[in-house]
Amino acid sequence: MTQPSRPVEAFINDIEIAAAGETLDDEVLRQRACTELLRQRAIEVGLLAADDPAPREGAISAAASQAIEALIAQELAGPEPDEAACRRHYDANARHYAQGERVQVRHILFAVTPGVDVGLLRQRAEGHLIALRASDVAAFNEAAKELSNCPSGADGGQLGWLTADDCAPEFAKELFGRSEIGVLPRLLHSRFGLHIAAIDAREPGRLPDFEQVRDAVAQRMRQLHQISALRQYLQTLAADARLQGVELQQASSPLVQ
Repeated sequence: MTQPSRPVEAFINDIEIAAAGETLDDEVLRQRACTELLRQRAIEVGLLAADDPAPREGAISAAASQAIEALIAQELAGPEPDEAACRRHYDANARHYAQGERVQVRHILFAVTPGVDVGLLRQRAEGHLIALRASDVAAFNEAAKELSNCPSGADGGQLGWLTADDCAPEFAKELFGRSEIGVLPRLLHSRFGLHIAAIDAREPGRLPDFEQVRDAVAQRMRQLHQISALRQYLQTLAADARLQGVELQQASSPLVQ
């Protein structure tokens, strides 16, 4: 769970990633630390100039961003998934490749805006979530009108029928990665904030044959490998680094999700 924002001061190998008094939540701080570990590693292996500027308020140079991408491609490349591995993955995760799946959704958005205390916002949203899980549709509609920061709140939070392509990827992952009907048991996260979501109906999609999605399956397996490899890589870099003011042993940074 994301912790409330707090004043911090943090360094990676004596490079400041959070200035004294800067207010950040733990997840943002860990993301900055992971990025800085990769930036410094890119310098070490010659992919980035030694005089690349240190990050400022979490922002790195365009050259550093490109060097980090090159570093990941160079050091974390995995084996190409073979036909048998792809088929096993497809059989175990067939629903992920369904085409045309739709859900009928209502939601209440608690927007994360500049200066908002994310911890307090989460507590507020979770309190309403618990209450709404034990309430009826009318109560949800009234809560949406009163609480939601989305224009849909005026219509009881109705978003209508959605496909995965209609949603932000992180929102779609939550809506289509489960099978429940009704108010979902946990808050959903998106780039816009925190959501209480309710699924009124689901329409299953058509499952294509393996041959139709072979390339998509292989690409998904490459991505999963890279995510796992990057997490391990960051743990190794962190173990060899001097960390001050930040803890990475339990990190689940958005950088590696």
